Amino acid sequence: MSDAQTNTLQYRFDGPEDAPVLILGPSLGTTWHMWDRQVPELAKQWRVFRYDLPGHGGAPAHPTGSVTELAERLLATLDGLGVQRFGYAGCALGGAVGAELALRRPERLASLTLIAASPRFGTADEFRQRGVIVRSNGLDPIARSSPERWFTTGFAAAQPAITEWAVQMVRTTDPGCYIAACEALAAFDIRADLGRIGVPTLVLVGSDDQVTGPAEARTLVAGIPDARLAVVPGASHLVPVEQPAAVTDLLVRHFSTAWQQPAYDSSTGQMSVVVPQASPVLSVPQQASPVAEIAPAPQPEALLGRSDPYDAGLKVRREVLGDAHVDRALAQADEFSGDFQEFITRYAWGEIWDRPGLDRRSRSCVTLTALVAGGHLDELAFHTRAALRNGLTPVEIKEVLLQAAVYCGVPAANSAFKVAQQVIREETTPQE
Repeated sequence: MSDAQTNTLQYRFDGPEDAPVLILGPSLGTTWHMWDRQVPELAKQWRVFRYDLPGHGGAPAHPTGSVTELAERLLATLDGLGVQRFGYAGCALGGAVGAELALRRPERLASLTLIAASPRFGTADEFRQRGVIVRSNGLDPIARSSPERWFTTGFAAAQPAITEWAVQMVRTTDPGCYIAACEALAAFDIRADLGRIGVPTLVLVGSDDQVTGPAEARTLVAGIPDARLAVVPGASHLVPVEQPAAVTDLLVRHFSTAWQQPAYDSSTGQMSVVVPQASPVLSVPQQASPVAEIAPAPQPEALLGRSDPYDAGLKVRREVLGDAHVDRALAQADEFSGDFQEFITRYAWGEIWDRPGLDRRSRSCVTLTALVAGGHLDELAFHTRAALRNGLTPVEIKEVLLQAAVYCGVPAANSAFKVAQQVIREETTPQE
C-alpha cells in the first residue's frame, strides 16, 4: 500500500515483479476491486497496478477537481515507484485519466484501452446536479441508483450479492471526493484533441451501456487514429464486472501486442503505431463519421487595452447558472435584447463574478441577499439553483434568508422563502 500522501494515490500490485506494468483505472464510485476478476489472468504476464480514486475504498480523502490533476497524482505515484512505461486500461473516469495521459505523456504509454469512456461525459449540468444531490442528501440516493446505471436488469436481478456490493462501494465513498470527481468529469472535454492520441488504442464498450454507450465509443474510434472498437454483448456500464471473461480476453489480446511496438521517440515527438490484425471480436466501425469541428467564435476587439472578458464571462455564467439556463437566455435574445445579453455576460459575469476577491459561495450569499432586498423573485429562483451548484447547502441558504429577514424585512424574506423552498425541493429530490 502507498503512504497517505496528498499528491499520490492508494495502490496495489499483483503479478511478477519483473513483468511489464499494466495499470487498471477505476470508474467513479468504484474501487480497485471492480477489476478483481481480471487480475488472476492478467497477472500471469503483467505486473498489474490498480489504484483507488481519492476518498474511494478507504483512500485518503484529498479531493481532485480535474482529470488532469488525477493523472498528475497517478504519475507522481508511479514516479515514486520507478515505473516509467506502462500499459493502461481505464473504465469511465479511469478511462478519462488514460486519455489525459495519452495526450500529455504519450512516451509513458505502451498501449491504451478506454472502457465505457467518452470524449465528453454527458453535460456539465448533469454532473453538477449530482453534486447538489450529494451535498443535500449524502451518497445514499446515488448508491441506490447505481446498479441500474452500471448493470443490465437481468444481471442485477441474477446477482444480488454483486448488486449490493456495488451499492456499498458508493455508500462508503467520501462525499467531498465524489463531488470533486463529478466536477472533474463536468469539465472534461477532449473532443477537439482526439486526433493527437498516438498510442495503440482499443475502445471497449458494453452493448447495453446507457451511460456512455456504443455511440460515444464510435466517436472515440472515429477521432483517434487507428483505434479499434470492441462491443461486448449483454453488458452495461461496468462491463469488466458484468462480462469479466470477455473483457479479460480482449485486454490480453490488445496488450500482448503493445510491448512489441517501437517506443516513443522523444527527439521527434512521434510514435510508430502498428495496427495488429483484427480478430472477429474487434472491428473498425463501418463508415465512421469524423468528429465535427466547431469553429471558434469571432473574438471582439480588446477593450481599453485589456483582453475582452466576454468568453471568460460566458464560461463563468454557464458554470454558475447551468448550460440549459444560459442556452435558453441566449436563444431568446433578438435584435432588441441581444445587446443586453452581451452586456451582462461581459460585465456581470466576465468582470464581477470572475474577480478573485470572493469565492463563488460568498458571491452567491451576497447575490441572494441583494435579490431579496430588491424583491427580484424570478432572479432569486435561478440564483438559488446557482447557489446550490456553487456549493451552498440548503441549510446555508436558509441562514442567508434568515439574515436577510432581519435587514431586508420579513415580507421580503417571506416571499423569498417560498421561492427558495420550491427550488430546493426540485433540485435536491433524487430522480426516481
